[in-house]
Parts: sequence; C-alpha cells; structure tokens
Amino acid sequence: QVQVVESGGGLVQPGGSLRLSCTASGSIFRIYDMGWYRQAPGKQRELVAAATSDGFTNYAESVKGRFTISRDNAKKMVYLQMNSLKPEDTAVYYCKADIQRDIAWRADYWGQGTQVTVSS
Repeated sequence: QVQVVESGGGLVQPGGSLRLSCTASGSIFRIYDMGWYRQAPGKQRELVAAATSDGFTNYAESVKGRFTISRDNAKKMVYLQMNSLKPEDTAVYYCKADIQRDIAWRADYWGQGTQVTVSS
C-alpha cells in the first residue's frame, strides 16, 4: 500500500509565505515525477509545480518567481515554498507522485489535500 500525505497549509496574509510538505510512504520501488496541484472553488484542478527525480522543474506561469518546488529523494518528500502569496492563490493544494511499486505496478498517487487561504 502507498500513501501520499500533505501538510503545511493554513491561513496567511497577502504577501506572506507558507511551506507545504508532502511525504510518500509504503511499498515503493521508485518515485518518478512529484508535483503540486491546486483547486479553487468552482475551478478545475491545475498544475502548480512539478519536479522530476533528476531535479528538473516546471511551474505554472502564475507562480513563477514566487513558488519553489524541491525534493528530498532519500526521504521521499517534496516541498513547495510559497512566497509573496496573493488572494488568488487560495485553494486546496494536492500532492501527486508517480510511483512504481514493483516491476509491474506504476500509478499516480494523490494526497488528500491541504487548504491554503490567503486573506487579510
């Protein structure tokens, strides 16, 4: 069994910072891409940032220069440092991990989500 769990959400004022963490655990042979997605009320889930196991990253245009994704492969963790937060960043943030459990089993695993609210 594999679990992906996020933490670190909360309420922050505009211009503030938050750091999200995501941990993968369980029967894991290899983790490929790990990424952060978000979904605001009434909107579709969208990619925020993603990182390959080799360290390549990509970001949504709306967060470039403000958010930074990083990974600790040994700990099976991915982080999202969010700076200069804006009200429009308010959403539930989800972690996704592309995980191979064994030679024949590979799938995307999602966390349960963590709420980020940017408001004064």
